[in-house]
Amino acid sequence: MLDEEPSPGRWAMGLTAAAGAVWAKHHQETGGWLPLWRHMADSAAVAGLLWDRWLPVQVMRVIAESLPGGIEDGRRLAVWLAASHDIGKATPAFACQVESLADVMRAAGLDMPLQKQLLDRKLAPHGLAGQMLVQEWLSDRFGWQRSATVQFGIIAGGHHGVPPTHSDIQALAVNGQLLRMPGCASLWRSVQWELLDRCAEICGVEERLKSWRQVKLSQPAQVLLTGLVIVADWIASNPDLFPYFPLASQQNDKDRIEAAWRGLDLPEPWLGQTFDGDPQELFASRFRLPAGSRIRPVQERAVRAARAMSSAGLMVIEAPMGEGKTEAALAVAEVFAARSGAGGCFVALPTMATGNAMFPRMLKWLSRLPDAGNRPRRRSVLLAHSKAALNEDYSQLIRAGRRGTRAIEVDGGRIEYRHRADRRIASAELVAHQWLRGRKKGMLSSFVVGTIDQLLFMGLKSRHLALRHLSLAGKVVIIDEAHAYDTYMNSYLDRALSWLGAYRVPVVVLSATLPAGRRRELARAYAGPAAGCGDFDSVGDAKGYPLLTVVEPGRPVVPEVVPSSGREIGVHLEQLRDDLGELGDVLESALGEGGCALIVRNTVDRVMETAAYLRERFGERRVSVAHARFVDVDRADKDADLLERFGPPEISGDRRPTDMHIVVASQVAEQSLDIDFDLLVSDLCPVDLLLQRMGRLHRHIRGTGQSDRPARLRVARCLVTGADWDAVPVEPVRGSKRIYREYALLRAAAVLEPYLSGSAESGRPVRLPEDINPLVQAAYGDDLVGPPSWQEALERARREQELYQANQDSKAHDFQINAVGKAGRAMVGWIDAGVGDADDTRRGQAQVRDSPETLEVLVVHRRSDGVLATLPHLSQGRGGLELPADTAPEPDLARIVASCSLRLPFHFSFTRVLDQAIDELEKEYIAAWQVKECYWLAGELLLVLDENCRTRLAGYDLRYTPVDGLEVARAA
Repeated sequence: MLDEEPSPGRWAMGLTAAAGAVWAKHHQETGGWLPLWRHMADSAAVAGLLWDRWLPVQVMRVIAESLPGGIEDGRRLAVWLAASHDIGKATPAFACQVESLADVMRAAGLDMPLQKQLLDRKLAPHGLAGQMLVQEWLSDRFGWQRSATVQFGIIAGGHHGVPPTHSDIQALAVNGQLLRMPGCASLWRSVQWELLDRCAEICGVEERLKSWRQVKLSQPAQVLLTGLVIVADWIASNPDLFPYFPLASQQNDKDRIEAAWRGLDLPEPWLGQTFDGDPQELFASRFRLPAGSRIRPVQERAVRAARAMSSAGLMVIEAPMGEGKTEAALAVAEVFAARSGAGGCFVALPTMATGNAMFPRMLKWLSRLPDAGNRPRRRSVLLAHSKAALNEDYSQLIRAGRRGTRAIEVDGGRIEYRHRADRRIASAELVAHQWLRGRKKGMLSSFVVGTIDQLLFMGLKSRHLALRHLSLAGKVVIIDEAHAYDTYMNSYLDRALSWLGAYRVPVVVLSATLPAGRRRELARAYAGPAAGCGDFDSVGDAKGYPLLTVVEPGRPVVPEVVPSSGREIGVHLEQLRDDLGELGDVLESALGEGGCALIVRNTVDRVMETAAYLRERFGERRVSVAHARFVDVDRADKDADLLERFGPPEISGDRRPTDMHIVVASQVAEQSLDIDFDLLVSDLCPVDLLLQRMGRLHRHIRGTGQSDRPARLRVARCLVTGADWDAVPVEPVRGSKRIYREYALLRAAAVLEPYLSGSAESGRPVRLPEDINPLVQAAYGDDLVGPPSWQEALERARREQELYQANQDSKAHDFQINAVGKAGRAMVGWIDAGVGDADDTRRGQAQVRDSPETLEVLVVHRRSDGVLATLPHLSQGRGGLELPADTAPEPDLARIVASCSLRLPFHFSFTRVLDQAIDELEKEYIAAWQVKECYWLAGELLLVLDENCRTRLAGYDLRYTPVDGLEVARAA
């Protein structure tokens, strides 16, 4: 409780004049300042409150397990480290920076040169200086061996986001004058020791430090303590919460802390409630099942398996599309959290679109999720991707959590959002908390939905990495669509999993089409090096589907086959020549009585070409397209339209077309959208993705025996095209090979050949879900597949694929953190040679995704009178709005422009074209928009279309329409 915190009034009492003169903070504009003892007191108090009221128990246990006094020792250590973290400011290298404050210290006897005279002061950043002083003090006062001091000192050394390297430490060690000036070194040392003694005394660690000499602090504990000290420091450095002198001198010490904590108003962590009832009751209360419905077997078994675990671990849930894996994962997360002490949940998804679709589902779950004791609590939530602020659900929460306190990132550069102060809505149960926003702090929110990048960044050497580890170490982590990542991303995912396992973070992995080898890799990565390789043979050899795999520390891994839900569908598989005329003939015959067909192409150019032909043959109103070359706001409208017309019966209702309708889509139709078609045509693609596409075929029951579908379409059919089926072996079209590479496509064609020829056990139908697992394992296994005449080509493609994957894996390791080291080994150089800051921008994603660099632009148009305006067709009154060129647009207008973001296609990813495009786009630079108040638009590139929504860029003619999106053609 607050009245149990160390009393800040004791910090200054009895300090010598020299110690009291040491300064820590200075405000250049106002001249306000803080003495070091004051910042020590503030940081210690904040750390104690964070431990008591904000830090999840799951994190506390990791820190405490290395200490003889357990949780109590953990709290003492955290508070002391926060108190002492800035002791490096009591050095000449730091103190000389503000001459007026340095003069006060000189008058007290602490001599130092002018800042311009201390040319090598950069060798002593105050974090590193603090580490050196703490280590020396521990040895001098308590007889610690130097090797034991580093694991504690490194927390001070790394509190600005980058732990020092061995060379950093050595460089400072031979420049001792930066720590203490010759001629008065004894006084400097006396002051440093006086302040550190005061920290130890008030934080109650004097006696504990003697017993901690033998402690070997685990590397996970070192990282989490560093993250906690960073948070405490940032809060204590916020002048809105902790005013500087002279105002601070008017505050009662206790009132100062109480007011700051009340002003910060951090939501407390979630306390998971143990639910011992029937899983059916759990699902009914959390997800509002339809009356009389039963949960799926995989959902029930997942909950019971989680309850049977003696401690939280990893659970892999493999089940068909539409089986409720997401709901199963959330239910398991609740079970895990109640046992592990997790304070929240992070759901990682492949794309921003899937994240946007998941976010309202999480909010609905949270609205029904109790805390232990059924106490009403506010919960901090975050949608974690670069365009989250454009999501309407999240924007509402931002408005609910908006406040006047600035979200200070002391070392983080500009924050992501700069919202104006507004009335505070403290009664909101779910809020995007003001302080918990920004590139580095957002993930500290309790409940987060975001792209997989947010998890992959955990393995990337980047500044303030300890904060990301702290944010994830206190949650349950759910990884959806685990099959969707390539070798490069999987390398980062495995490294992240290894650290999650070390933190004892419960993890739930979801997939409908996970290769057995990848399942084994995930389990082994989480279990860590302590588990022998033989322990995972059963994981890779497991047969059956649906399948649960549980990895629990100290127990054997035993996969469990779960009964199917009972709903089965046979999808008749057929070859179709890659000929538009033949495609049109098939559609004309199949849709003669009406019906809805989905055509999935592997490239947007093929989508455009196909749609143009089909419109000419069947009419404009019968053909629509869906792909990623729409501006964001149009893409959202497209998704909403697809869901309204082709979604579940309870959503689409009578809006589903009764006449023939054809949707031509790219891969955007594979994920996130619950859409249902009568007929599927797909380009040849890897078999797991083809099965995902089949999940959009006859997805819902429409009448008894599908009797509400047209008679010709009551049997599910999938026509596979995009390849020369007469070639030996099959020859996929060029664009497909560019995206998926040849080996995966040939393996897919090989395992599908028996179904395409009718020689499979079931004939032509692929039986879902029965055939999902055998097809996936055959396609991604090592056994020979396909006719003998294909083997030479398959072997050549395999060698090329292995070389490509080896290169990907090697590239991924360039900026990857090491695996968890042995306890007691300090995190020196942990992120040496890293990438700097990591975030979920395109540049940030490129660090954990091996994809070519692309440009993102904001699309506007110039009217015939030369005035800039928003795109004319935008819905909800957003189209054709005039944009000022001599001033920044109002925030609401700027937000509309920001919602017209578009990623330019691959044509612009080649270096020469990319550079030329940037040069041409920068000519539309509007200086008045490059101000901090215009946070939506500052720094963005504008693609300005003419009055006909056309332009030319880097040798390409561009045209944008709300019907087809961006069309690209090489200029004549």
